[in-house]
Amino acid sequence: MDIEELLPPQPDDNQPEKKKSPLVSVEKDLELYSESIREIALEIILEGLSSSPIFIAHQHTVNVGELILDRKELNTDWSIQASTLEEFLEKGIIAPDRKALFQKNYKKPEDYMCVFVVVPEGANFIFYPYKARK
Repeated sequence: MDIEELLPPQPDDNQPEKKKSPLVSVEKDLELYSESIREIALEIILEGLSSSPIFIAHQHTVNVGELILDRKELNTDWSIQASTLEEFLEKGIIAPDRKALFQKNYKKPEDYMCVFVVVPEGANFIFYPYKARK
């Protein structure tokens, strides 16, 4: 067996290196932030602000929600802002005619965080399970 067969292919200097999905780093930060996000989600629900909390994960500035976890202060890759379905509707991020579909797909907020991941190429919703409590 040749050594080349044991080593993964090395990047060719002439070819652009494959970019890692931003979901890899956001997942790492969501694991770290899990307990804090769960507490804030339950607080939003218990205070009657919304039954559908939404968290925005970003690496730039976004004009929705309230900053709760700052990547610069925490030395992480992603900042998190807290928002609600109502604010997303008000700002037109979710169209009023898509509200029912969103609510149908919204997972139980006690078990999953609803995260709107914003990257320069666009944005999308993910539902990420909270870490199991110890």
